[in-house]
Amino acid sequence: MRVGVLVSGRGSNLRALIDACAAADFPAEIALVLSNKPDAAALEHAASAGLPTAVVDHRDFPGDKQRFEEAMDEALRGAGVQLVCLAGFMRLLSPWFVDAWHDRMINIHPSLLPSFKGLDTHKRAIEAGVRFHGCTVHYVRLEMDEGPIVAQAAVPVLPDDDADSLAGRVLEAEHRLYPLAIRLIGEGRTRIRDGRVLVDGPLPAPPPVTNPAC
Repeated sequence: MRVGVLVSGRGSNLRALIDACAAADFPAEIALVLSNKPDAAALEHAASAGLPTAVVDHRDFPGDKQRFEEAMDEALRGAGVQLVCLAGFMRLLSPWFVDAWHDRMINIHPSLLPSFKGLDTHKRAIEAGVRFHGCTVHYVRLEMDEGPIVAQAAVPVLPDDDADSLAGRVLEAEHRLYPLAIRLIGEGRTRIRDGRVLVDGPLPAPPPVTNPAC
């Protein structure tokens, strides 16, 4: 499966995907890394790995989001991309682009959706007093942070956590979760039915976890 990764920043999840794709049995390859920011550090990681890169700078299309997204769409299709992965891409996508890649675009969000959509998820989780936080990979829909959930990972919220320490723990989970989700999709094990992702094949149930531990 040919994957296109959309990035805007440092590219930590991109690096996790690069490492995953290096495995001989991984069912996907990165066909293109595309950024809306020419100075994004993620582009350097991609170039170091020998991956094709492209820049479609949104500032080159002032007031014309349609043309900006058409240029991205053209680059992705030109690279033969089959699945778009958002990895820190900091632009809201229009209904046109979301529809164009319906059921072929996924995102990773730093919370256990549907809780804590939007920004500042770690701070909000601590303020809410939840015992578990985490991350979610989901198919992209028109509404922000909505869509069928492919996979989730949970981490404990510790008594002395602040937003930064919790964010670091969640990011480590993201680096494991995103490759897992792409593997499931690339192996053809996922189906979307009635707004839910069903996963085929044996899936052992993880053991229950409590926080505080008892």
